[in-house]
Amino acid sequence: MVDVTINITDREGKKHEILAPTDMAMNLMEVVRSYELAPEGTIGVCGGMAMCASCQCYVNSDHKLPEMLDDEEAMLSEAFDVKENSRLGCQIQMTPEMEGLEVELAPES
Repeated sequence: MVDVTINITDREGKKHEILAPTDMAMNLMEVVRSYELAPEGTIGVCGGMAMCASCQCYVNSDHKLPEMLDDEEAMLSEAFDVKENSRLGCQIQMTPEMEGLEVELAPES
């Protein structure tokens, strides 16, 4: 089992250093939910299907992330508070390469 350390700033500005498993096929949105870093019902509303943008986050580290797919790009084009570094947490898989990832949860829309 390999866990990676990631840093998540919640919507209140509090920073959390957490361990995320890489052997459970989890994505960032699921990690945020499992650590209860956002109120229930405010993140991952669509269940991780890239259809709601409730898991939008800002990637503040220089990690090489997977290419943005059309569904994610389309969802972000309609979302609020989108920045250059916006991604959907449901599209970021927890892999060993995510060690040290730094993200900030976007404001609830």
